[in-house]
This record gives sequence, C-alpha cells and structure tokens, in this order.
Amino acid sequence: MSATFTVDFFSTLDGYGMSEGWPGYWGKEGPELIEDRVRTFAQDQVLVFGATTFREFRSFVRDYDEPYYDSLNELPKLVFSRTLEEPLGWQNSRVLREDAVTAIERLKQTTDVPMRSHGSISLNRALLAAGLVDRLEVMVFPVVGGRAGGSALLHGGAELDLELIESTVLDGRTQKLVYAPRVHGEIPAGVGPKLRNAS
Repeated sequence: MSATFTVDFFSTLDGYGMSEGWPGYWGKEGPELIEDRVRTFAQDQVLVFGATTFREFRSFVRDYDEPYYDSLNELPKLVFSRTLEEPLGWQNSRVLREDAVTAIERLKQTTDVPMRSHGSISLNRALLAAGLVDRLEVMVFPVVGGRAGGSALLHGGAELDLELIESTVLDGRTQKLVYAPRVHGEIPAGVGPKLRNAS
C-alpha cells in the first residue's frame, strides 16, 4: 500500500505562482483549462494544504464560482497548521499539527488514496526536498511575472531531476507539464549502484 503525492502548481514562464496586479489565471482562463481543473478535482483524493493556501482556497470557494468548486468542497482536506483551530469553516477539513514531512511519509505508507497539494510553497518545497513527491504538475501560463512575480515554488529549493511523463497544451496557449521528480543525486528506484573494478 502506497499513496501517490502530487504537487500541483500554477506558474508564469519565469516560475512565479502569482503576480501582483494581474487577474486570476493571469487573464488566460479558457474552457480547456477549466475542464482540466474539473477532471482533476473529480478524482478520489485527499487535498493537502499549508495554512495560508487553505485560507485562500476557503475564501475562493465562498466568494467566487468555478465549475470545480463543488468538488473542492466535497473532497477530504488536510491542513498543516499550528494556529488554525477546528472547526475550520470549510467542510471535510481537519488540522494536522505534526511535521509535514513525517506525516506525509507515514500517510503514503498507510493509505492508497492519492494526495494532492496546490500552491502551499513552504510545505511543498519541503516535500520535494524529502523525495516524497511522485508527480509534479506544472501549469505554465504564457506570461512573465518579472518584478511583479512572487510565490516561486522552485526558486531556492532542492535540486531535482525531472522525467517528463505528460505534456498538454490547453486553449492553444497554456502548457500542462507533468513530471516525475527525483532529488538530484539520488539513485532511481530499481537501479543499483555501479560496481567498481568489476571483471
């Protein structure tokens, strides 16, 4: 039994997760992008958040309307926080107060329900560095955040080798890239160390 963990990240071409002064989806929302989100959150999974992203998503589903928000409401949600208190004001949500790396490592071995985390920069940097992420899904929007950019998941994080396993263009402009990440220098599963002086 081993659950997969997916990090799901929206990004500008220069790697930022948001840009001050830009509209949602950087103004590039289209029907194929929304349909991808609908399919993504229709799957049986547990959503995993850091406290800041949890608060943001809780606000989004209350104040705005997207076709996949009903699925977000229904799915079970875990939030790592030392400050949030239950009830959390968003259905099917509970707080975990333990170290995220330790908890996700345990959950991956004790459940077969996939887990997904969107945003949550600090949390997902730590999980990537610990080698606990099975899929890194990056939605690259055709904009450059430049000086307005912020919330960069991969800037200053662990060095990663990425194997591209899926590539899709949505609405003729936004790229969805799905990678299997591995911490740089780790030996891939199933590949043993090279024998020295073998003869």
